Amino acid sequence: MVWKTALNHILSKAPAPAKADPAQVKDLRARLAAASTTKLGRALAIRHVPAGSCNGCELELRATQNLIHDLTQYGLSFTPSPRHADILLITGVAGRNMIEAARQARAAMPDPVLVVALGDCAIDGGVFKASPAVQGGADTITPIDLFIPGCPPTPTQIIQALLTLIEANALDPMKKPRRLRARDL
Repeated sequence: MVWKTALNHILSKAPAPAKADPAQVKDLRARLAAASTTKLGRALAIRHVPAGSCNGCELELRATQNLIHDLTQYGLSFTPSPRHADILLITGVAGRNMIEAARQARAAMPDPVLVVALGDCAIDGGVFKASPAVQGGADTITPIDLFIPGCPPTPTQIIQALLTLIEANALDPMKKPRRLRARDL
């Protein structure tokens, strides 16, 4: 009974989840629809590879698909097959046991591919970088086009960063993707 009281106390002090600004959502939807149509003439598919994370980034990534953010309204969706994907999104610390899986997913994707490292752990290993089980950031697996910082980044930050990457690469779909860092966003 004591744990229920403690849990209720903790939950009552938790901040309410942030709501998406409707004007911002409308602007993002229009920009991404134009950029993805310019790039491929259709919606873009994302293949997510968790390379050893605590699942914080995955929770926020899944929140991009809820009713508040609804990633599909921007022309982005997740696909289970790397053969159908345009964007490879890597989360986690690039654990040694996941490096080959991430490389195989990248190798199976048709060019041009945009590769995104999501979260502080995917950028450089985060708080786990000193562990012998950690290779480092996602750039030890494959070249990265966009680093999205945060522990974890919010769904709005994720959507805005993906939009920025797609807009930066929308002019010529067959050119080598332009790399972006957090300072470029």
